[in-house]
Amino acid sequence: MTAIATKDAPAAIGPYVQGVTLGEMVITSGQLPINPETGEMPESVEEQTLQSLKNALAILMEAGLSARDIMKTTVFVKDLNDFAKVNEVYGKFFDDNEAPYPARSCVEVARLPKDAKVEIEVLAFPRR
Repeated sequence: MTAIATKDAPAAIGPYVQGVTLGEMVITSGQLPINPETGEMPESVEEQTLQSLKNALAILMEAGLSARDIMKTTVFVKDLNDFAKVNEVYGKFFDDNEAPYPARSCVEVARLPKDAKVEIEVLAFPRR
């Protein structure tokens, strides 16, 4: 297992890494919607969803993978009433990256770090 680190995603805010490789598989830690350039988090759930996906993609790209290689995501939302908004941005992200939709779980949680509205983790494996 090898840790992945990129400046194109926010640094870990605790005792963990941005992601790891296990052979060809890549597993990211949950990605908060923090812009790695500014350190800020957008306000809307739509912008937060997109930023979290961009952060996860940056980690995959550091490992030589792309959005097309995402096999599974877990989406954590603070308010499941935002599900339709998250779903719209999520679907557009994969469509824009010409990537097939992966398997997914989406769960409502009581609270996320930094009071984020969304956190997303991904598991990827090179498609052949």
